[in-house]
Amino acid sequence: MNAIGALILLILISVVLGASRRWALMGMMAGILFLTQGQQIDVFGFNLFALRFMELAGFIRVMVRKEFPFSRLNRIDRSFLLLFIFATVVFLLRSSDGYANQIGTAVDAILCYITFRGLVSDLDDFRWFLRIFLVLLAPYAALVLFENLTGRNPFFIALGGDVYGDWIRNGRPRCLGSFRHPSLLGTLGGSFLPLYIGLACTKATRKLAFIGLGLCLLIIWAANSGGPANCAAVGLVGWMFWPMRTRMRLVRRSMVAGILLLAMMMKAPIWYLPARASSFTGGDGWHRSYLMDVCFRNFDKWWLSGMSLRDTNGWFPYNLAATGGADITNQFLLFGLTAGVGAMILFFLLLYLAFSNLGKAMAMIRSSSRGPGEPEYLLWGLGVMQVAHIFNWLGIAYFDQTYVIWFMQLAVISGLSESYVHSPMIEVTDEAHAPSEADQGRHAAVGDRAFVSRFSS
Repeated sequence: MNAIGALILLILISVVLGASRRWALMGMMAGILFLTQGQQIDVFGFNLFALRFMELAGFIRVMVRKEFPFSRLNRIDRSFLLLFIFATVVFLLRSSDGYANQIGTAVDAILCYITFRGLVSDLDDFRWFLRIFLVLLAPYAALVLFENLTGRNPFFIALGGDVYGDWIRNGRPRCLGSFRHPSLLGTLGGSFLPLYIGLACTKATRKLAFIGLGLCLLIIWAANSGGPANCAAVGLVGWMFWPMRTRMRLVRRSMVAGILLLAMMMKAPIWYLPARASSFTGGDGWHRSYLMDVCFRNFDKWWLSGMSLRDTNGWFPYNLAATGGADITNQFLLFGLTAGVGAMILFFLLLYLAFSNLGKAMAMIRSSSRGPGEPEYLLWGLGVMQVAHIFNWLGIAYFDQTYVIWFMQLAVISGLSESYVHSPMIEVTDEAHAPSEADQGRHAAVGDRAFVSRFSS
């Protein structure tokens, strides 16, 4: 850790520990954006990255100030904790090495998630964050643009870190920013793009939202990677389904039917679709498709408790130097290889609960409002964002600080949706049982007054 990184870290830790809750959130996000993993200290085999000091500071703050008592854990929170505890326990029972990395991953997940659950408590916090986050995103995008124009990465020059490979595609640079891969830099822009689209749906915040959209698109463009381009496309398509938001069961069934139809029509297995898509968006889609193919063919070796990544040596003509095995560019399969099918099921359960809570929350809002407003737009944006992550996970497994971004966004989904689901106004137990138009009319007057007083800015 050099002097510049240590100074930035000390300033941000002071903000996280001493500032108000909202500004502590900004301090955490500043660490994610402006500190690289080159800023680290090796202690007894554990790589203590700068961000790990920050997540520890955030967790201590939230616990000491009682900003998130464990009595508030909901279904999403418990499912998240169970996923990482289960994956770690199974890995430690099965494996003879790699303990430090797996334990570090679980600790990162738990500390980060609990921190963000405490720092974002309601829609006002989230709305404020999206607006003020531009103060960090604008200079960050400017530094990424500098990297694109000059070929010199200001983050790694100032803070240090290893840059692997010749990041050029089709004659244009693939920028890294403070991340360790162009696709992960682009994921930053791709995951926030649907949220700023939601913010743009409200007239009062439209100008700031357009600035956010422009910055996200600039970051995606500078990354010059197929995965983030797909994220942006999924985000735009997801918002096209907005008129269908009350008929999502029909949408889901139609999607399943479409996938089955494609499976019957394609000569290759359905998981070779990424290979087809990469011919339009760029990227190594063949690797992603073949990885799924070879994993399914070796299902008997990892389904119970996973397998060592070294044992994937020979799956490809090339291996990843860091592990000596295949490059596992799929988040779902990475959970499977870590702790078997059980971990994958828990991961799917977590995603299901996130979408389920969002659906219930939006049904609650519709039951108490005459028409769509900012709360529903932002919740829909969170759902679209999660869909973008799912598509992205088919092509890359998150590492460096990217997983912290997802932890923050999932914590926001949990907190915001739960505040609506447990609202005392109307009890909604399932999206399919959303109130009828007649019910909405009866509750409109009371609901409008309640929501204006609670969520207006």
